[in-house]
Amino acid sequence: MSLSERLTTDMKQAMRDKEKLKLTVIRMIRSAIKDLEINERRTPDDNDVLAIITREIKQRKDSLQEFKNAGRDDLVEKLEAEINIINEYLPQQLSEEEIIEIVQQTIQEVGASSKADMGKVMSALMPKVKGRADGKIVNQTVQKFLQ
Repeated sequence: MSLSERLTTDMKQAMRDKEKLKLTVIRMIRSAIKDLEINERRTPDDNDVLAIITREIKQRKDSLQEFKNAGRDDLVEKLEAEINIINEYLPQQLSEEEIIEIVQQTIQEVGASSKADMGKVMSALMPKVKGRADGKIVNQTVQKFLQ
């Protein structure tokens, strides 16, 4: 079952179970998928859907920090619940040790030795961890090793 089909099935189940928040979140994701279909005139594959889901999570995490700083606890709780729902559709996230291992391998593969090689490392690394690790964490890990 593709990710898009799973979203459709879960949306129908959320309607039956009257889970309003889950239904709203899934509808937002499906809306972004539909926008992609219309704009690019093609059916998105799982990688496209994964990119959309990752973008949705990133937007919510950015908003979450802003709401915490503003003391909006009501919105913080709602966003945390939305993030938990969206996380169900992401693949298993890499642990910190796994990220470090992949970063070290990639640095060796591209022959990087200084911060000037950061772009080379990141461009080779991101496809390996796409959807399985936060780009910000990966970037920080690469910076630790390229000093």
